[in-house]
Amino acid sequence: MKVSTVRTYALSLHEATEAPHFTYQSFRVRDKIFVTVPPGEETIHIVLPEAQREQALALHPQFIEKLVWGKSATGVRVTLARAEAAVVKALILAGWQNKAPKALRDAHSR
Repeated sequence: MKVSTVRTYALSLHEATEAPHFTYQSFRVRDKIFVTVPPGEETIHIVLPEAQREQALALHPQFIEKLVWGKSATGVRVTLARAEAAVVKALILAGWQNKAPKALRDAHSR
């Protein structure tokens, strides 16, 4: 999977935008980050709640690892070269849903 595919999908979600975040690129919904892309574009970081993070880690350890930011686990790191596109898209959507306001989530599901 390539970052261009991640970008296309992330930006297809309601009100998603792309902006720099220090040395990373980020995808946001109403200024809340749901995906970051580190320099080199070999991995992406998806911000997820604990239950979804743990499920992704259990089901796809071949390309997903826990993302720790400071002292907290905040999501998952996905190695794009080994990733399954459908899984990555589902996780990006879950990250977006976690950050988007309810009204926006409802509008997206219509």
